[in-house]
Amino acid sequence: MKLQLTVNGSATEASVEPRTHLADVLRDRLDLTGTHLGCEHGVCGACTLLLDGAPARSCITFAVACDGAAVTTIEGLDEDEIAAELRTAFAREHALQCGYCTPGMIMSARDLVLRLDHSDEQAIRVGLSGNLCRCTGYVGIVRAVRAVIEARRQRGIAAVVGAGRTTLGPVGSQPSAHATATSSAPPTMAKIEADRGVAISTLDIADAVPAKSFDASFTVNAAPAQVFALFGNVETLAACFPGATITAMPAPDHIEGEIRVAIGPLSAVFRGSARIDRNAADLSGRLIGTGRDQRSRTSTSGQISWCMLPIDEGRATRVALAIGYSLSGPLAQIARDGLVRDLASRITTTFAQNCDRHLNGTAGPAETPEPQRLNALALLLDVARNRLTGLARRMRGP
Repeated sequence: MKLQLTVNGSATEASVEPRTHLADVLRDRLDLTGTHLGCEHGVCGACTLLLDGAPARSCITFAVACDGAAVTTIEGLDEDEIAAELRTAFAREHALQCGYCTPGMIMSARDLVLRLDHSDEQAIRVGLSGNLCRCTGYVGIVRAVRAVIEARRQRGIAAVVGAGRTTLGPVGSQPSAHATATSSAPPTMAKIEADRGVAISTLDIADAVPAKSFDASFTVNAAPAQVFALFGNVETLAACFPGATITAMPAPDHIEGEIRVAIGPLSAVFRGSARIDRNAADLSGRLIGTGRDQRSRTSTSGQISWCMLPIDEGRATRVALAIGYSLSGPLAQIARDGLVRDLASRITTTFAQNCDRHLNGTAGPAETPEPQRLNALALLLDVARNRLTGLARRMRGP
């Protein structure tokens, strides 16, 4: 896989296997051997470096997860003011012996110097608890860090709240500075791909075989022809879909936009484009789209096929759906089939209610559905209830 990094201020590109961790890329490909490998389990802290400005364990960080990130190793701190003061203090306070832990220790200590208001020994020991040393006994290390903090505060250099970080989440989960849009308007898929150096047409959305698929349906109190006409009005359809926003329509059957989904504290904004195919002869159609959540670097693609089936002597419609999707990236690790199905079921229910309101004239013109935010506890309880119901059925047998 192609990997683009900014390492110590220089743009770097490398081809790596998905299983390769960041430390190996730095040491074996870029000859930056100041990043030491100790336990290779993320315990000893010898491999600590700065990833998007925050300390991170490079031995348990997959390199491909850092695509587009800024990496700073100990070699990149040669001209750094705080690192220079720490090196002097470490030598003066006898804070190193064999030196194997020292690069990672300097990285963690620099973060403490940057953000601690006072040279509190307990706070320093807690901050360095993830960096192990088998030589010094830590006394000299703590003295050195305290000395640098005290000297800088006496010179009037204030602490930087949160070390300048304004967002929470795993290190490297935020888009790097060079990829952050300067406009407050939601970027189009073309803009996102252009930022990543990829030239594609938003109209070039090819059919694909989804990795997962399932069926769903809902009922609307309107005739099939009316529901099919609603599905042909893209703006109204987006207004009915929870969390969906259209940002551009480069062609009548192509749209660009975003979908916001939240499950408890987890949220994602998938920005992308879609193509809509419709068949008036049998009142069917499908939507094929792709999207990407920049924050988690998770990509998705898939399609939704629909067919309008008359019920109640044609006075109502059952909309039969066939949903297929593929998901790749960090969020794919938690998107289990049951969770996705329950999420889709809840979104579908809200979508059906909104369609019903529009078709029956009870929706106000300014009403816009809020992004679909699910109660995590309720969702887990639903999953557990469904699992227990299935287990009970199997135990009863035929």
